Amino acid sequence: MQERSSVGELANQLRRELNRYSPGGKLPSSRALVERFRVSPVTVSRALGQLAAEGLVVTRPGAGAFRAEPRGATTAPAGDTSWQEVALSADGAADLVPRSVDASGVTVSLAAPPPGVVEFNGGYLHPALQPERAMAAALSRAGRRPGAWGRPPMEGLPELREWFARSIGGGVTAAGVLVAAGGQSALTTALRALAPPGAPVLVESPTYPGMLAIARAAGLRPVPVPVDADGVKPALLADAFRATGARVFVCQPLFQNPTGAVLAPERRGEVLRIAREAGAFVVEDDFVRRLVHEDSGPLPSPLAADDPDGVVVHVCSLTKATSPSFRVSALAAHGPVLERLRAIQVVDTFFVPRPLQEAALELVGSPAWPRHLRAISTELKLRRDTMTAALRLDLPELSLPHIPSGGYHLWLRLPDGTDEGVLTAAALRAGVAITPGRPYFSAESPAPQVRLSFAAVAGTGEIGEGVRRLRTACDEMLQGTGTVGVH
Repeated sequence: MQERSSVGELANQLRRELNRYSPGGKLPSSRALVERFRVSPVTVSRALGQLAAEGLVVTRPGAGAFRAEPRGATTAPAGDTSWQEVALSADGAADLVPRSVDASGVTVSLAAPPPGVVEFNGGYLHPALQPERAMAAALSRAGRRPGAWGRPPMEGLPELREWFARSIGGGVTAAGVLVAAGGQSALTTALRALAPPGAPVLVESPTYPGMLAIARAAGLRPVPVPVDADGVKPALLADAFRATGARVFVCQPLFQNPTGAVLAPERRGEVLRIAREAGAFVVEDDFVRRLVHEDSGPLPSPLAADDPDGVVVHVCSLTKATSPSFRVSALAAHGPVLERLRAIQVVDTFFVPRPLQEAALELVGSPAWPRHLRAISTELKLRRDTMTAALRLDLPELSLPHIPSGGYHLWLRLPDGTDEGVLTAAALRAGVAITPGRPYFSAESPAPQVRLSFAAVAGTGEIGEGVRRLRTACDEMLQGTGTVGVH
């Protein structure tokens, strides 16, 4: 957050000073800017890059940055784009797949908050937790590999597929693994392969909003199946299959988003049996297995490891444990469905860029990888404990029914009558970004809730400050509506 703020402030300062230079005039050197503004060379580079993207400066390698020549006095007419409203919606009533897509459930965790705002709504590790040096070294080594810039196999590099297969375990082999461009892309491929437009798809309730967006964009009908502290309820899952005739159930058995629940041992076999009897697939989104906390104990194996019949289509990714831009994931399946998954992925994306796959191999094969996983395991536990302690001290009226031992967020119930939207807006005014609970439900929400992330902040000090700001937001609501207060 501090780096983003510094870049923006420096860009604003340079933008204000551009009039001092004639068109084509040279700006001060990067070294001079570093010394004058007491920022890092990276901040200077990014600020100049921002101005270059705006067409205000031109950068020339080895020469420096120069004020851009003014654009021509004549400008093209604005044109009339109103015709697009008709083109984009004509005959829309007959469309099985909606032409418009609601991306709000995805963008809430992708958009950076304004400078100075504590990021409790982030879905990725803070840069301080990312293995930036290890990734940079891996990418550098990967770029020097023979053939690293050539065309990879469409299914992915054999060595990387083998690594993913070993990490899944059971009877999964490299032949049953496809390398994909991040978990979101893999989920999109899976749902497109398994269900036709208009079909129902069973989802946990609550569940990941990005998956709901994928389903709706594909013309599918998400049908909720309630989750408790032990994961999805098997009896209700069976009822939902019978009532809808669905052929797909999407679940997160490990540290479920947003509840943090782990599917109980006695329910694992039940879920697979119920799906098999319904002739249905289980899409297993194993998204945070590598974000386990230090006190978690042994983890259960993926459902795919206990599935000889090809019921499970498994999705896992390296992104959450590395960086938002390290978009390497895997799809694993068994039987004829694998060919359909492969065909859809090839049509959509051709393949994941080979340099990125080579870098993934270099990273997970380096001594830095297990060190990184141990470090974030320790840090995430510390952050979780810091946030839960701060919430109990400053916001005891917010109920925390489950404290997860993995993942990066907490799921809190608000007092009855609380307006999530009003609280979210008040929190942002107080300087903290939170995620309302409503987007996590495919149908009506049973109670007001919020999700708070502790992975995207700079450290434990920022967690304490964010909770204090949230206290301020709750007090504002208490004064204005009387719906949030200490019980």
